[in-house]
Amino acid sequence: MTEGQFDAPADSTVVDGLSARLGVALPKDYTDFLKEHNGGEGFIGDSYIVFFKAEELVQFNIEYGVEKYAPGILLFGSNGAGEGYGFDTDDAAMSIVQIPFIGMDRRYADIVARDLADLFARLEEDRE
Repeated sequence: MTEGQFDAPADSTVVDGLSARLGVALPKDYTDFLKEHNGGEGFIGDSYIVFFKAEELVQFNIEYGVEKYAPGILLFGSNGAGEGYGFDTDDAAMSIVQIPFIGMDRRYADIVARDLADLFARLEEDRE
């Protein structure tokens, strides 16, 4: 992150229990990320990103009505404005998508990265 801050590590027991609570196996790079940085926000290149805390994942996905409006998407963050970042759980590779919060619909989910490292790289190169 070029500007901003990652939070302290998440409790391992919370992270280890997330897949069961969410009903989906989370990518290892993401659970490793949570065990190092339990959320955080800031700029990567010119792009702003907010990573949800492990303890907030279930509740945020419920509050945003993801299961109703975009089944198969698991939100883990946002751009701090009108779009969320999430995993496409219907995709065996669990690619990362960007999806609008207003008018949330699975058909508006655009694949933006293969994994977290790819997301960081793409946001970094997204400089104007």
